[in-house]
Order: sequence, then C-alpha cells, then structure tokens
Amino acid sequence: MANFEIPTAAAMGRVAVLIGGWSAEREVSLKSGEQVLAALKSAGVDAFGVDVQRDELYNALVGKCDRVFNLLHGTWGEDGNLQGFLDTTGIPYTGSAALASALAMDKDLAKAVCRQHGIETPQWQTVASVDECHRAAEAFGYPMVLKPVAEGSSIGVSLVMQNEVASAYEQAAQYGSVMAEQYIDGSEITVGILNGEILPAVKITSPNQFYDYDAKYLNDSTVYDCPCGLDASLERQIAETAARVFDLLQCHGWGRVDFLLDKNNRFYLLEVNTVPGMTDHSLVPMAARQAGIEFPELVVRILATSMEPRT
Repeated sequence: MANFEIPTAAAMGRVAVLIGGWSAEREVSLKSGEQVLAALKSAGVDAFGVDVQRDELYNALVGKCDRVFNLLHGTWGEDGNLQGFLDTTGIPYTGSAALASALAMDKDLAKAVCRQHGIETPQWQTVASVDECHRAAEAFGYPMVLKPVAEGSSIGVSLVMQNEVASAYEQAAQYGSVMAEQYIDGSEITVGILNGEILPAVKITSPNQFYDYDAKYLNDSTVYDCPCGLDASLERQIAETAARVFDLLQCHGWGRVDFLLDKNNRFYLLEVNTVPGMTDHSLVPMAARQAGIEFPELVVRILATSMEPRT
C-alpha cells in the first residue's frame, strides 16, 4: 500500500454512521455498522449510529454531524438516492457519488458499460416474464442464474434448471427488475479498492452451488484464500481490470469488484459493490488485513476518503 496520511480524529469532526435502512440487506447493514461504529470509537472518532428511517433522516443528520460513514447496503443507500440527498444537504460522505452509485447498483447498465469497453462479463439479458427466462436459456443453457438487477448480498439470486425457473423468477422479482445470466462454473475472485490502491485479491470457494447468501454470511464452510494463490500474472490482470472498472463507473473512495474465474483461468466481471459489507465474514477487511491494515485503521482510512474531492 502507498503511504497514506490519515487525518486526526479531531479533523474528521462528528461522524454519523448510517446503518439499517429498509432494503433487503438491512440485517447485513446492521452487522456492518456495529463493527464499524465500535472501531471508529476505538480510534477516538466522535461517531454515533443512525438506524435510517424514511422520514427522519434530515432531522437526524443536518446540524448534528460533520460527515457520514455510509453503511446502507442495497437499494436507497447504495443506488444513488442517499448520495443525492447528502449532496443537497452539503454533508460529506464515504463512497461513490450519486451517478456512480446508481450505475454500479444497476447490474444491467454496469455490465453494458464495461462490455462496451472490452471487459468480459457473463452473457445476460433483462427478463420480464417466465417465458422470457426460458428464451434466455436458449442462448445461455442450463443451469442459468436469475437475479434482481439492483440488489446485493446474493439476495434473490438462484441457480436454476428448467423446472425451477418459475419459482426463481418469482423470488427475484420481489426485488424489482430481473436479469438472466449465463452460469460460469468456477471460483469467485474479489478485489477491494481503497483510496486508489488495489487490495490483495480474495479467492472464494463455496460448498454451496454458488456463493449465495448462506455461503456469504452463515456457512462457516466457505473457504477464503488471501493470498488468493493465483499465478502472479493472472492476479495482476484481474487487479488491473478491477481498477479499470472502478474508474469506468467513476466510483470513489472504496469499493469491491467481483469476478468469476472459470476452469480455464478466464475471468469475467460479475458486479461492483460501492458499499461493501464490513461484517466478520466480509471481504474488504480480509484483504486489507493481508495488506497490513487492521480493521480500526481500515475504517478510519475509509472515513478519510470522505475528505477527498470527487473528480
């Protein structure tokens, strides 16, 4: 990691840590927030938690904090809406700006932008009915992935065979628009980015059919390799692609870029997370630790990015 001058706790002022909210990822956000808030306080930062409610956010923040550490995962907190609100209030915040957040959260648009710039991603198409899912499978084959266009933490995601499409589509559609995606048989590789620096890649091997919600947050049998064990040249290619994707979507401060690596070591962009998880199972803290950055320092570094101008 390059040298990074961390501002003093006093310079950061009073910090509101936004947690909870009302997306499908509320529980993950609460877990992230609990650990981040404790770490900030241990570092001497004057921080307090705000379990975000739809109609009380203005009164909870304006005049009561100097900056925001955003840990609202999923819709509203990660899709540009919160960022637009904070922009109008003039309160600095961690993470990407409104447009970049909205673009990264919309997997359909993000994949389209990246593909236009030559970055490989599994084939996909948005689908609005079970019949359209079956037509997508004519191109992709089975098994096929069905997922919400704008959710994270693998919520609503299913790996399906033909006889499972109807129920999986119904499950994904609970969270808005749905996309069908080609299944890539292999491992997931994730790359964290912190203030312009690339963190060590993490390789994920799940006992489940794919890296689903259970594998991410509940199953202790999921294996995380960091160092990832890949050939140095391949790991460098993936890291460089992650940085390129982050820049293409105009993301800022910190985030995580996820890839799928097939059996032939060909890698595909999966998605970009602009508010990654910060729980005890989360990947950015794991990668940071490998880079010599322990959790309290990591959260302070993330908070410090709220003091950097967005270009």
